[in-house]
Amino acid sequence: MTAATPSLTDSRSQQVAQILLFVTPALFATNMLLARYTADFIPPVALAVWRWLGVFVLLLPFCAGELWRQRRAIGHDGLKFLVLGGLGMGICGAVVYAAGKTTTATNIGLIYAVSPVVIILLSRAMFGERMSGRQALGTVLALAGMLLIVAKGQPSALLALRFVPGDLMILGAACAWALYSVLLKRWPSGLGINARLAAIALAGVIVLLPFLAWEAAIVGTATPDGRTLLIIATLILVPGIGAYATHGYITRHLGPSKAGLILYLSPVYNSLLAWLLLGERLALYHWIGAALVLPGLYIATSRPKRAAGKA
Repeated sequence: MTAATPSLTDSRSQQVAQILLFVTPALFATNMLLARYTADFIPPVALAVWRWLGVFVLLLPFCAGELWRQRRAIGHDGLKFLVLGGLGMGICGAVVYAAGKTTTATNIGLIYAVSPVVIILLSRAMFGERMSGRQALGTVLALAGMLLIVAKGQPSALLALRFVPGDLMILGAACAWALYSVLLKRWPSGLGINARLAAIALAGVIVLLPFLAWEAAIVGTATPDGRTLLIIATLILVPGIGAYATHGYITRHLGPSKAGLILYLSPVYNSLLAWLLLGERLALYHWIGAALVLPGLYIATSRPKRAAGKA
């Protein structure tokens, strides 16, 4: 009975992670929308700093004791936290907000969708992680559904997309996100989810501080009005604490390659949000795309019953 308990707990954790796989993209979609919306009135580095400083402050009451007890371990792994903070909070924060000045939300979603492929390549190159035929099939289905929605049912539309300097910034952010996802799994930590996220968020703020000083001197600062404060609060709670905490949970229990598949759901969620909030009509290609993405994610992240029984 005792030996079976960890297996049962792990199985339940994986089931929770599979459910979160379909929730997390909706949380990340908020960040992409606000990256475009705030491009003209909030400096990108300042927005990233306030977002992650707010995440750290809000998480602190729940994990301050753990952070203090683990302070020596955190100091020992300080460089790792700085690398994770620079990748996940710096490049995937400030750079994305800066790119929103010149690129479109459609291009952001499309280019970021290369992250799962980069994650697979990095996992294989750096750690020898292999993908099964079942996982490959699910990945291909999810990718096909995502591209179908982005192309609005016309594959030739992908060739007509025009790229601008901001697109290259998003491509860099997508690669940074892939590396962050792989290292998050390969650099295990004894910290709980909240404590680890708080430590990485603070490390990200530290990495961004020199760039914040440069930005303040060259560009200026944002006006702390109601709109700005509401946006920052939303970024802290939804794509900050919400998305990164659930992504960390998924990465821990399913691995970085499977966690990366959440980006394939972004076009599906964007379409649903446009339908719910803006009254835009859902076309046939939306339904077909969703019919490919959702089963694809399930196939890629679930294990056959026979394999699950042996685990």
